[in-house]
Parts: sequence; structure tokens; C-alpha cells
Amino acid sequence: MPLFLRVLCLSLLLLGAATAADAQGRNILPPVPTPTDVKPGSITCDECPYPYPSKYLDISVYSQDVRISYMDVAPLGRANGHTVMLLHGNNFGGFYFKAIIDGLIAVGFRVIVPDQIGYGKSSKPIAPYTFNSQSRNTWLILQAEQVDKVMLVGHSMGGMLATRFTTQYPRSVERLVVYNPIGLSDGRYSRPMPPIDDVYERILKTDYQSTRASLSRYVGHDPQAWNDEFETYTRIRYSWTLSADWPRLAMVQALISQMLYADPVVYDWAHIHVPTLAFGGAEDLLLGPATTFQERMNVLASTVPNGNGHVLLLPGLGHVPHLEAPETVIPPLVAFLEEGLDASQ
Repeated sequence: MPLFLRVLCLSLLLLGAATAADAQGRNILPPVPTPTDVKPGSITCDECPYPYPSKYLDISVYSQDVRISYMDVAPLGRANGHTVMLLHGNNFGGFYFKAIIDGLIAVGFRVIVPDQIGYGKSSKPIAPYTFNSQSRNTWLILQAEQVDKVMLVGHSMGGMLATRFTTQYPRSVERLVVYNPIGLSDGRYSRPMPPIDDVYERILKTDYQSTRASLSRYVGHDPQAWNDEFETYTRIRYSWTLSADWPRLAMVQALISQMLYADPVVYDWAHIHVPTLAFGGAEDLLLGPATTFQERMNVLASTVPNGNGHVLLLPGLGHVPHLEAPETVIPPLVAFLEEGLDASQ
């Protein structure tokens, strides 16, 4: 049995055989008043709780001078000579990865965590957004840091980007973890793309209650999983809506929604040629019933050619497992990546 599967079995003993609650499709959190102590927040995330210092790289996006931000965290103790890059989801920046970063640097990995253009501390240009351009921006960080290869972990939207990056820059990727991804099916044929102006007007109306309801979908399987970290990120996103720069960020978010709709990566899976793990919480409800997510994760793994696709789904956990139970998530993730150390020797 592979090492990461043995570690998974131990993790599941700690977790227990939890099952998903039938909570999808409704606001599963009890109502709370809108907080009155949240101040307008910078759309470049100046107040966000980043666990490590950020670097900045000046780049050009559609002839606009912008900068992309990233954390570059050195390993603790003896370095193993490998770098892991973490790619964040659509509702976050790199700031929510602390538990995973700490788990990786503890065993000798260097960890690089970009904020994609349009997110976190990076610039927010009004421009087209595609996974191809975001992949290029990410690759430029590796070039600047003189990193030839990474092990790539992409969460949620970051799973889509990690997939595209792997097919665009195959020589730069040793291993791939697609972690509770969105974009597991091509939805363009079931609904037309909403007009950008309509999406923009809807996003402009975002407030604390709608933000909290949106993020609550991540714990639809278990409302008790909502914790202080989820609440902190709700307050951060709400603070942006109070900023004078909110209309700009709202337009950026509307443009990004077009990327998520019009740039599916499901056709990339067959062109991945590295060991790939479809990984995460088994009770992810963003696609509908958890069984739908589980089925599509198995399709992802089976589509990766040459037997390189594998699946590890953790019972009882939802869309952002490392915010729910990092002690359960990190050991099998680290074990899968560490298997790549033996393969490279």
C-alpha cells in the first residue's frame, strides 16, 4: 500500500466515519446581526492575516504594469531540495494556507504561495482573465526565483489553475494535487454566460449577509464546522465592500467569473503526465449532492493517462478541509508529495 494511503487510514481513524448532513441548497448557519465594527478594507488586502511576509514581482498584463505578490517560505531544519507551490481558491488569497504551509516546511519543503492577479495583495487590473494568462504569471514567479520544478497543490479554483499550469508548463511540475477543485464539468452547454454588466451589478450589492451565506456553503455538510477562521475571512471580504475601491474590485470579480465559465479545464486532464492526486473533503456540496463531486473526482483521476491518476477523499469534510481539520488533511497530503522525493532520486 502506498505511504500516503497508509497515512490516510490513520487519519480516518482520528476523524471517524462522519457522514454529510443534508444541508445543501440552503443557508445552513443561524442568522447573526451584521457586525458594526468592520472598517473599510484595502482591496490589496493590506489588513489580511498573512502568516508569512510577501514578496512582489513586477510584470505586465495586457500592457498594464502590475505586480504579483507571493509568500516564499523556507523549510524548517534540513531542506529536502523540493518546492511546493500552493494555488488559492476564488474566495481567498494565499493567507488561508497557514496550516498547510507549516505542515510542508516542517518536513523540509520550500513553499511558494502566489496571490493571483486580481486577488489578495496582487494588482487588480481591469483586463481579460484566463487560466492561460494566470499560468504565465505564476510561471514568471518561478523564473524570478530560479525554481525549475515544483510540486503543485491547487485548491478550489486553484485546482483549475494548477491543472492548466501543468499542461502549459509540463517540465515545471513534478507532482500535482487537485484539491477540492471547482470546474469538474463543462457547464457552458447547460446555461448561457450571464452578461458581464448583470454580473457586475449583482456583485456590487454584496454585503455581510450575502458573503456569509456564500461561504457557508463550504460547511453545508456540517454547520458545526463553521469556525473563527471562516468568520474572519467573511469579515475580510465584507470589509472590501465598504471600500471606495469596491466598484473596481467588483468589476474584477465579474471578469473572473467569465474565466470560470468560459475557460474549462476538464479537457486538460487527458494531457497531464505526472502523478496526480484528486484530493480533499468527500462531502463537498458545491456541485450538488456530495456523490456528484465524488463521481467527478474519480472521472478526473481515471482520465489522467498512464495510471498516474489517484483519488483520496476524506469522509466528513467539505470544500475547505484544512480550515476544518488540518490534523486530518495534512498528513496524507504531505505523504503523497514525499513519495515524489523517492521517485526523483
